[in-house]
Amino acid sequence: MSITEIQLFQILKNRIGEDEAKTLVEYVESKVEEEFERKKDVLATKQDVHNMIKWMFIFWIGQIGVIFGMLKVYFS
Repeated sequence: MSITEIQLFQILKNRIGEDEAKTLVEYVESKVEEEFERKKDVLATKQDVHNMIKWMFIFWIGQIGVIFGMLKVYFS
C-alpha cells in the first residue's frame, strides 16, 4: 500500500470498521489500476512523438519532390 492508501484506510477504519475499510480501499485501488491500464494503451511517449515527427518530415519532403517533379514535367 502507498501512503495515500494507508491514510485512506485509517480514515475509513475509524468510521466504518476495519474489514469494510480494507474492502473499500482494495476496490478503489482495483478501479484506479483498471483505469490506468485502459489509458496506458493510448498514451504516447516522447519516443513515439519523436518518431511520428521524423516520419512526417520524410513524407513531406517526398511529397514536395513529387510536386516539383510534376511541375517540371508540366512546364517543360
